[in-house]
Amino acid sequence: MKTIKKVLGFSLYIFVILILAYLLSRFVVKRTGVDGHSMEETLHDGDQLLVDQLSYRFHEPERFDIIVFPNMGTQGNLVKRIVGLPGEEVRIDEAGVIYINETPLTEHFGKEPIKDPGLAARTVKLHDGEFFVLGDNRNDSLDSRSADVGIVYEQNIIGKVWIRLLPLRRFGKVA
Repeated sequence: MKTIKKVLGFSLYIFVILILAYLLSRFVVKRTGVDGHSMEETLHDGDQLLVDQLSYRFHEPERFDIIVFPNMGTQGNLVKRIVGLPGEEVRIDEAGVIYINETPLTEHFGKEPIKDPGLAARTVKLHDGEFFVLGDNRNDSLDSRSADVGIVYEQNIIGKVWIRLLPLRRFGKVA
């Protein structure tokens, strides 16, 4: 009888751990990887990330957050930086300057000047729940400038990139 109690207790313990792990991975944090070079120099191909899936339930995504969202054309996810917020107008001129509501955006994330403004050559008006995203490696990024990605809708955002797990030499919070 004592052995049965120990086995049941241990089984219950394992069951609770599995349920907690499932709930954490489903609603709090998710692991994802970087596939490609579109976020260099911030993130690199093969980096393994933890994504915070909880904080956007309490506040809106902010400009320059790095987010993860599904790539509607494939089974994978995309990792990009938010540049345009709901209610704003985004435009990229022929010199590669990003304008938000006709004011040049001050930022230091782009690896190099943008050569192809894509859809943002004309003003893109963002409505409620819509975001304009770019990769940091602006000339090697599939992002909101492309019709294949376009505007990112808030309901499609999986979460905010939080921590780089691997490679270990670059372990830490991602900004």
